Amino acid sequence: MRAVVQRVTAGAVGAPGRERHSIGAGLVVLLGVGQADSEDDARYLVDKILNLRIFEDQDGKMNLSLLDTGGQLLVVSQFTLYGDCRKGRRPGFSDAAPPETAQKLYAFFVHEAVAREVDVTTGYFQEHMVVEIINDGPVTLMLDSKKNF
Repeated sequence: MRAVVQRVTAGAVGAPGRERHSIGAGLVVLLGVGQADSEDDARYLVDKILNLRIFEDQDGKMNLSLLDTGGQLLVVSQFTLYGDCRKGRRPGFSDAAPPETAQKLYAFFVHEAVAREVDVTTGYFQEHMVVEIINDGPVTLMLDSKKNF
């Protein structure tokens, strides 16, 4: 599983004909599911993301996690995180999980975050979305459950 994690002052996601979902201060996570991913990968990323010390403490140092601050989490599925651009000019997506598998693991990721009493909002799986991110810092991190980067 891959995630782009952004510390935000606000974030929102919408899709045509759908309700717009939004959060205040917290994290926006763009989440991609790969062919070889499992529930263990989802658990690893949830734990890593919720405990990343990327929020400032009273001294202005990045020393607090989302769990410490009580911030919100917006999770948006994004299979393009598995886009392979090494050859040619059109990305290949053969490393991305098929939609049925990806949706199950995406839902499992969200369930695991909710189980840790985090205020979670989601995007719309397999739909064209407009995502608004007001990055705070900016702080943006890339994570990979296989530790490829």
